[in-house]
Amino acid sequence: MARWFYSLLLYLLTPLIWLRLLWRGRKQPEYLRHLGERYGFYRSLPPGKLIWVHAVSVGETRAAQPLIEALQARWPEHCILLTGMTPTGREAGRQVYGAGVIQAYLPYDYPGAVVRFFKHFSPAFGVLMETEIWPNLLAEAKRRDIPVLLMNARLSARSARGYGRLAALVRPAFGALTGVAAQTPEDAARIAQLGASCVEVCGNLKFDVAPSVEKMALGSEWRAMLGERPVWLAASTREGEEVLVLEAWRQVKVANALLVLVPRHPQRFDEVAGLLAGQGLAVVRRSQGLPAAATEVWLGDSMGEMAAYFALADLAFIGGSLLPLGGQNLIEAAACGCPVLVGPHTFNFLQATEDSIAAGAACRVADPLELGQVVDALLRDAARRTEMQRASLAFAQAHQGAAQRMLALIARWTGRAGR
Repeated sequence: MARWFYSLLLYLLTPLIWLRLLWRGRKQPEYLRHLGERYGFYRSLPPGKLIWVHAVSVGETRAAQPLIEALQARWPEHCILLTGMTPTGREAGRQVYGAGVIQAYLPYDYPGAVVRFFKHFSPAFGVLMETEIWPNLLAEAKRRDIPVLLMNARLSARSARGYGRLAALVRPAFGALTGVAAQTPEDAARIAQLGASCVEVCGNLKFDVAPSVEKMALGSEWRAMLGERPVWLAASTREGEEVLVLEAWRQVKVANALLVLVPRHPQRFDEVAGLLAGQGLAVVRRSQGLPAAATEVWLGDSMGEMAAYFALADLAFIGGSLLPLGGQNLIEAAACGCPVLVGPHTFNFLQATEDSIAAGAACRVADPLELGQVVDALLRDAARRTEMQRASLAFAQAHQGAAQRMLALIARWTGRAGR
């Protein structure tokens, strides 16, 4: 009965869903492409056997790479169907996997749409990345006896409380999962409490994602071009944070220092460029070229180059953490050997952040004032930065291996070992 009311609510919200697509389509026209797929209508027929992997957006798409490569090696007779929900995630899939996977949007969770999805693709089994729980999708997979597993699963205490208020709806959905590979014991406990029956801890798959050799080389080229100029990177900043980053930047008195500012969402690039221009700063956009000697801020308005920015920077602040947004993931920075600073709000990646701080790879700051003071101090302290760089690489290497652990669980839980 709870799922029936949930489906009715989805149908009633359809006009708002369309308005949201149209609104997003104003800045990103790609949102208005492949609309049929969002309702379970697909043009091309699937080429034979499929393993389905769902990664909602950019971060999950990139994090899935080591697991997708492991699945392709284990079952080479199957093609990988990679579904997502956003155009940026789809573009990330094109950049990372090229023609090595089939890409499509996962339909909205209407009963008829998910029936059409499974009827069209008929995957051998499905892998959902991180925390993607769709009641109708999982109910239909269970009805068709298609195993679906939740991999690299994470669930904050805040999200668990939210799910708990909808127990009648979400408990059957979690219960329909064939198995769950959680990032931490805390994630595993919260997910099990919500109704999942087979839950094991495998660590964080993002530690297995090796930085792009090409992008690291690009960052090294930028570094050589800038010479000894100090560089601070503000990575994946969210709405409202750029003003705070600039407030911190005013505390940095190191001569000739360069701020590299990379907003999290591409639709905000122009907005942030306008903000910087309004502050009277000497700004160059990445899309316009490289920073000049007089450039104060280099705006990273590019996609897929974060590893290059980390390779360039002397240290990085990870966005989403100065405001109560939960923070972005610092694992890629660690893998690139870049010292990290985070704000007070890191509940989305709490365990990885706390472990990184304990390892000496990251520091937490309380507010923009302290952020600026710590940046200023670290830019003047090459020995401390070198120590943090070494700690970052050691931290990243110590947590690798999740992909193979997850692959073993998938083989066991789906009964496909050796097939």
